[in-house]
Amino acid sequence: MNESLPQGGRYRWFICALLFFATTINYIDRQILGLLAPVLQKEIGWSEMEYGYIVTAFQGSYALGLLFFGWFIDRFGTKIGYTVSVAWWSVAAMLHALVTTPFGFGAARAGLGLSESGNFPAAIKTVAEWFPKKERALATGIFNSGANIGAVLAPAVVPWLTITYGWQEAFIVTGALGFFWIILWMFFYERPENTKRLYPAELRYIQQDPPELSTERTPWLGLLKYRQTWAFIAGKFLTDPIWWFYLYWLPKFLNKEYGLTITTLGLPLIAIYTMTSFGSIGGGWLSSFLIKRGMAVNRSRKMVMLICALFVTPIVFASQVTELWIAVLLIGLAAAAHQGWSANIFTTASDIFPKKAVGSVVGLGGMAGAVGGMLFAPATGYILELTGSYLPLFIISGSAYLVALGIMTLLTGKAKPIVL
Repeated sequence: MNESLPQGGRYRWFICALLFFATTINYIDRQILGLLAPVLQKEIGWSEMEYGYIVTAFQGSYALGLLFFGWFIDRFGTKIGYTVSVAWWSVAAMLHALVTTPFGFGAARAGLGLSESGNFPAAIKTVAEWFPKKERALATGIFNSGANIGAVLAPAVVPWLTITYGWQEAFIVTGALGFFWIILWMFFYERPENTKRLYPAELRYIQQDPPELSTERTPWLGLLKYRQTWAFIAGKFLTDPIWWFYLYWLPKFLNKEYGLTITTLGLPLIAIYTMTSFGSIGGGWLSSFLIKRGMAVNRSRKMVMLICALFVTPIVFASQVTELWIAVLLIGLAAAAHQGWSANIFTTASDIFPKKAVGSVVGLGGMAGAVGGMLFAPATGYILELTGSYLPLFIISGSAYLVALGIMTLLTGKAKPIVL
């Protein structure tokens, strides 16, 4: 029997806020290269293909890191795993200030990719520990919106830092943010059953779902025998590269097509990523709302993912319009739909797999998404050098989600929870 909403107990949402701020910092550190790309391209002199390789260095190491951190977080827990990840990526972000060659930036991005990969396995596992299933998509949507807030704050702050102090200082200041977060995380985070700040009623509310039958850890290779694992892998492989494309090529697209510079990019990017915040939280809220109204968990996730996939499709026209703000609206709608999709696809992992395996499953799927991005980045550079047009890239972006949802549906069926 489900517990009613606990009165006076909202500590789980404070934990969600910590996840939100970690994800915000994660994306500030991740996006700064895309923002500074037009400046660095002139100062350092890399080509479109070399920039593609720099992006690929991040994504390749991110893929390997996800595999490691998924296991590491399941093995040592979210408190230690998250701390190691954030400390590592903060140092790696600051080291960008020391390099001056395309190869150096590739090496720095590789270090950042390895360490930043711990964020989502740790955050999804934390949500699985701290929220009942009916609230997990909403909690995921909220913390995942930190990616969008980070993408909003970066164009608001990084150009000012760069113009005022220099691009090296921009990397140092933004990289240092993670150390402040670690202090809060170490002081406030414990598993729910070990948290003295938690009201007993809220603990019962968090643990209202039926007990999991699986209690043993499963090696990630053992997870590959399940079709549900491959469904998650396929969904991430096909759709994560689209988000990478937005992060790394959107400033370059706006610069090429509309002549925007580092001082004029801010407002369009802020508008786009503000829309994505609404998409992330809205997608998570809608799924949770449908479950509370009686819809089956799997059906609610798939319904919202279908809606999001349909909202992405108009982006195919983004490179054909001549008005800047129409292009911004089309891209913002697609990016918002991606984040709504992301809030739900992440939650499918904790719906189907026991908590002790969630980090590993998210790591496997995230690795697949990073590999997809690693393949898509040089392909993007090649397509742009060959055609000079963003149209083929927007066609791919507009169709990937429907294809991914079709494959996931075929593989998962009714998506019943797995007993490992």
